[in-house]
Amino acid sequence: MTTAKLRLDWRAKYRYTDGIDPKNRASERSEEAVNGGILMTEMVYGTVTARPGEPILPRWWRTVDSWSLFCVFALFGIGLLLGLAASPPLAEKNNLDPFHYVSKQAVFGCMAMGVMITISMMSIDLVRRLAVLSFFAAFVALALLPVFGTDFGKGATRWYSLGFASVQPSEFLKPVFIVFSAWLIAASQEINGPPGKTISFAVTCVIVAFLSLQPDFGQACLILFAWGVVYFIAGAPLTLLIGMAGAVVAAGMAAYNFSEHFARRINGFLSAEVDPTTQLGYATNAIREGGFFGVGVGEGSVKWSLPDAHTDFIIAVAAEEYGLVLVLAIIALYAIFTTRSLHRLTKERDPFIRLAGTGLAAMFAMQAIINMGVAVRLLPAKGMTLPFVSNGGSSLIAGGIALGMLLAFTRKRPQGDMRDIMIKRGRG
Repeated sequence: MTTAKLRLDWRAKYRYTDGIDPKNRASERSEEAVNGGILMTEMVYGTVTARPGEPILPRWWRTVDSWSLFCVFALFGIGLLLGLAASPPLAEKNNLDPFHYVSKQAVFGCMAMGVMITISMMSIDLVRRLAVLSFFAAFVALALLPVFGTDFGKGATRWYSLGFASVQPSEFLKPVFIVFSAWLIAASQEINGPPGKTISFAVTCVIVAFLSLQPDFGQACLILFAWGVVYFIAGAPLTLLIGMAGAVVAAGMAAYNFSEHFARRINGFLSAEVDPTTQLGYATNAIREGGFFGVGVGEGSVKWSLPDAHTDFIIAVAAEEYGLVLVLAIIALYAIFTTRSLHRLTKERDPFIRLAGTGLAAMFAMQAIINMGVAVRLLPAKGMTLPFVSNGGSSLIAGGIALGMLLAFTRKRPQGDMRDIMIKRGRG
């Protein structure tokens, strides 16, 4: 037997000792590569395995971000604590029970928590459908405000009076508008998709116009900011964003020249001296007096001077009675919730979920920044509540809707579409 023949016999005997047909070796290696790629993808994107027949509540708790839930409940608890200090003066002025507004906040807050948890358990498709339908209802309510709305003597027609309560449509419009815009923009990225970016921009301009007529420039700016974030994440050109910034500046100058209400607030903000008898003056003095640890529980005086101490300037009450310590804790809770939400959204493959979730997180954080920025005189007064801390039924319920949708978007979920794609590529 020649040396060449012996070598061939040896290869035939020992090359495939694992029992696998040599013809299937290539497909087996391809499958292993695909499985390895899937494992790596799941490690990167943080997917979870679906468990058929698992009850809704355990599945929800396993997939929802518990740290974000803790932050929301902590903010609501702090809001009730501050309400005990800030609301009795207003209740006394209106001849009501001393804790009337605190009880009201607790009721609406519990409703908001229930709404938030319920929505966070829903599927993405159901959340999107409900948000789109709710957007049209809220848009009609906003458009009819000049006819049926009331200003409650505050100079801005923003509410519907129901007798036993009031409703502010703009609060409910914000979260569903973001989801509606994200749905349009995500659809425009598909092949033969609709012109979603153009439609969403047109709708944004109409909403901003309605809000400016109330006037409610704070909510108008927040709506424009949230839409800009969604559009930016979707890949908006830099020239468009610069153009939008220029348009906002031009609109601000026009509002300053033609709106006495707007001009008065801007002049007060730009003034070198703060009038101590204004809301900004009272809030600034309260923050200064509070120092690091505050003047003591119930010892603050700003709640007796500020008519909106329990709503727009609740952070001034916190700074005066509990000091910088509580203020930093509140800021940390907002920061933790926002950063964790954004971190989870970076692992999401669905463009709609990424766009809608990022817009909701940005709106939530920006509203908190605006409220606290006004209190420390970094921004002009805008009449905007501090989410889940300020008193207000519409604000709490709308906040529960917004965060419920955000928690639904940031839940861990099986993302099996990528597996199918990788297997097809591996075998192709």
